[in-house]
Amino acid sequence: MRVVCISAECEPWAKTGGLGDVVDALARAVAAIGEPEATAQQVVQSQVWVGTGGVMGQAPSGVSAHVERPVDVFLPRYRGVSVPEDAKVTPLVVPDPLAPEGVTEVSLVEFEARGYRVRLIDHPPAFDREGYYGGIDGDYADNGWRFGLLCRAALEALLDDDRPVDVLHLHDWQAMPAVLLRDVAYAAYPRISSAAVMATIHNMAYQGWLSREQLAGLATPDEIAELVAPGAEGLLLLREGIQRAELVNTVSPGYAGEVLTPAFGMGMDPVLARLGHRFGGILNGLDTVVWDPATDEALSATYSRGDLAGKAQCRRALLTELGFDPDDDRPVLGMIGRLDPQKGFDLLARAAPALLDEGARIVALGTGDRKQVSKLRAIAAKRPDAVAVVEKFDRGLARRIYAGADLYLMPSRFEPCGQGQMIALRYGTPAIVHRTGGLADTVVDVDAYPDEGTGFVFAAPKTAALLEACRRAMSHHHAGGEAWAALQDRGMAIDWSWEAGPAEQYAASYRRAVSLRRER
Repeated sequence: MRVVCISAECEPWAKTGGLGDVVDALARAVAAIGEPEATAQQVVQSQVWVGTGGVMGQAPSGVSAHVERPVDVFLPRYRGVSVPEDAKVTPLVVPDPLAPEGVTEVSLVEFEARGYRVRLIDHPPAFDREGYYGGIDGDYADNGWRFGLLCRAALEALLDDDRPVDVLHLHDWQAMPAVLLRDVAYAAYPRISSAAVMATIHNMAYQGWLSREQLAGLATPDEIAELVAPGAEGLLLLREGIQRAELVNTVSPGYAGEVLTPAFGMGMDPVLARLGHRFGGILNGLDTVVWDPATDEALSATYSRGDLAGKAQCRRALLTELGFDPDDDRPVLGMIGRLDPQKGFDLLARAAPALLDEGARIVALGTGDRKQVSKLRAIAAKRPDAVAVVEKFDRGLARRIYAGADLYLMPSRFEPCGQGQMIALRYGTPAIVHRTGGLADTVVDVDAYPDEGTGFVFAAPKTAALLEACRRAMSHHHAGGEAWAALQDRGMAIDWSWEAGPAEQYAASYRRAVSLRRER
């Protein structure tokens, strides 16, 4: 199978959050499914699909189990994205509804890196901007044109390739124009129209609404007439993409179940429910080479499961860096994330006074809406010995928090998957999480399951519930001893790697998507 990904982000070329990490790691991992020495075992292990009914089965007959190498990843070339000197640059003429002549010339910049082929769409008027999606005044009004151009350019490049694509893997709403265009603008081109589409929703909160006016940049008047019902005010790209894709998934089984309800579906639950067995969840993996305390160069000392001496040194180094007393044995609670209401920084701020009174110290790292940490910032100003709020993007400090904190906080109101809790457990730092989405799928409460627990789980996104979970966690930390060491060890023992399961599930899902496309 030839698999092509289209995404607005891919680490290290473009990243604002987990989407970039996932696209990068998945592109590398699924290609390994095609390696001859691995194929036989992995085909047996592969599960075709975990749908809403929990049905699993064998790979469809007559569909190749191999994923061709390299996987292609189409991305915008945003401002500041550097490319190798030997990158191949090809001019590409792309249909453009806003261009006076109906077409625009872009540059296709191609090179292989990290085990896959990067194919950047370079068009400065669209992508050479301060932000990926918007600026200080909000989202760019012409995002429909920008990401429509990305998808048209990708499809035009595929038309010129030596062989057809089997699967278009589209990530979030920015890539959904590709499936709309497949069915309308490229319906007469079998190289594109025969491709199966798998759509992955990384966060239901972002859906890509385009008004009638904004649609003029996405599609021609004739195409709009086919895509939008008469009298409709506009088009929701995520919804339209979901309805047209062969398969749709979210990034954890827990979140897949939640978004079928009005509370989490954000208006999309009826659409997803109608998909039936064509909708499900695949838990994200983690790049266990990138995230490894035994080799992490950002740490003052490395360590591994069975030898945590270096973790104690990392703790002292972190406390010194933050201006805390490194000899103080009071528990350190770390939290890293986007400053957004979803992440629950406000819950931590409300719980902080009680936590400080009970002996905790707190470090929070993130960027985004500064209002989310205004109360916590005020507390830090009064208690610099116990609270640190760092409002910047700092990869190194993030790694030092994962390693040096005693406990890791993720009180998210909803969480499609989350990687912070996986990284924290891998770094020997038990996690405190809200029972939602991927957090519920990855952290087991140690008080409920003493022999299996990896952290502390609370049931409701409320200050009181978070506070109670933190108290339980601090009690376990204070007790220490063999029970605490066993808790850390269980978390570090989990294999989060993409190769351990998620890549195989995606490869099997690609096979099923191809089979479904053939049936249409």
